[in-house]
Amino acid sequence: MAAPFDLNDDGVVVIIGTGAGGGVLANELAQRGVSVVALEAGGRYLPEDYLNDEWDSFGQLAWTDPRTTSGDWRVARDFSGLPAWIVKAVGGTTTHWAGASIRFQPHEWKAATTYGRVQGANLLDWPIDDAEMAPWYELAETKLGVTRTGGREGLPGNNNYKVFEAGARALGYEEVHTGRMAINAADFDGRPACQQTGFCFQGCKWGAKWSAAYTDIPRGEATGNLEVRENAHVARILHDDRGLVTGVEYFDRDGNLQFQRARIVAVAGNSFESPRLLLNSASSMFPDGLANSSGQVGRNYMRHVTGSVYGVFDQPVKMWRGTTMAGIVQDESRHDPSRGFVAGYELETLALGLPFMAAFLDPGGWGREFTSALDSYENMAGMWIVGEDMPQETNRVTLNHAVTDRWGLPVANVHFDDHPNDVAMRNHAYARGQAIYEAVGATRTFPTPPYPSTHNLGTNRMSENPRDGVVNRWGQTHDIANLFVSDGSQFTTGAAENPTLTIVALAIRQADHIARQMSAGAL
Repeated sequence: MAAPFDLNDDGVVVIIGTGAGGGVLANELAQRGVSVVALEAGGRYLPEDYLNDEWDSFGQLAWTDPRTTSGDWRVARDFSGLPAWIVKAVGGTTTHWAGASIRFQPHEWKAATTYGRVQGANLLDWPIDDAEMAPWYELAETKLGVTRTGGREGLPGNNNYKVFEAGARALGYEEVHTGRMAINAADFDGRPACQQTGFCFQGCKWGAKWSAAYTDIPRGEATGNLEVRENAHVARILHDDRGLVTGVEYFDRDGNLQFQRARIVAVAGNSFESPRLLLNSASSMFPDGLANSSGQVGRNYMRHVTGSVYGVFDQPVKMWRGTTMAGIVQDESRHDPSRGFVAGYELETLALGLPFMAAFLDPGGWGREFTSALDSYENMAGMWIVGEDMPQETNRVTLNHAVTDRWGLPVANVHFDDHPNDVAMRNHAYARGQAIYEAVGATRTFPTPPYPSTHNLGTNRMSENPRDGVVNRWGQTHDIANLFVSDGSQFTTGAAENPTLTIVALAIRQADHIARQMSAGAL
């Protein structure tokens, strides 16, 4: 294990956050001999600590620090303090994620070129493409043990999947299977096969699902080059009079303000906390926040077009048994404007337990329709929509100076309005999801509005031109050479795919770049 690095050691890379971006970057750099201090706001929980109980687990893992919301999205009305369902712990949201690991399609790297001008959308092509990312995707798939890639078999289908598949095939869908999942179908990389317990969102008690918490983080620590400081809440990034960052101020577990010097700082705190930190780090040299000469920090927030569809049947389905999200229909992920919208979406199996069904179905709607739905729970099948939403400059994270956290720092306000393209896509997906269940005899189908978001993207986007975004093709901020962004906030556009695989692939690629630049003396 690494001896603790000295607070005055200005040769270390400081990484803020330990999820799919930060946790992977920390390990990859440590494996390359780079000294890393990773600062994690939450505590450390391992499989033996996870709780197979939805509410207890939420209390253990979820990021519930204050945030505020605005805009026309339903989340601002029903979950005003909880715009996201993400994790505050070592490993970040890789503890909670479902495991779906799908590559972007080639056209999705070039959304502005592919979709053309979409009124009200701030579309931009990524400065990288499919060919450049292919080898990094392959490394990421191997790291995660993604099923249906690299010769690894797919997961078995549970009842929820079997209903979903039968309906999809009845409608003529062809790209239907149990998904490319970072959940082992057979023993792999020291992790066992999936035990089909059904609590994927609560942390995998078996370790069958990849999580940075018990793979990348301990492997990085074992090199002696990585120190993880948990319960370390970062307040500000500081810089010198040349405009280069010099280190990070953070509150330690005892509430004391510490300063860790750094050669390089990488921000990986999710699409709310990363821009919040850059904005909270404003100074006389950077009055609008760090890396914000473009005014784009916090802008272009994306959360995917989401929503759910449930079907009720005559016979029990028991959708909660087995892997939560091992089932996908990909036929609608194509770009086909004849449907009335640009870009595409995936349909994926989803099961919520009764406690969360009661919370998420329609919190304002206690009545016969709602209670009869819960009465039918055992006979219910469920799916989730994941579609590409349009980046909009006005969908953004800003500082709310009227509300502060326990450290006295302004919290993030998350503003989101649906784009008309998002609404058209969601309505199309609702109709197709209901048709899938009706095709196999559902007695009732109902769509549900979007939940608090797990796919938070944009807000520090990647751009070729510094005017258009926050970071370059390496996740390096345009304004500050030794400041990087390493999470989903660097996404230029969101694509129709679950984002974790792409975050991991970008983190491996970024680690390779940073290590090479450091050894060349360029950083």
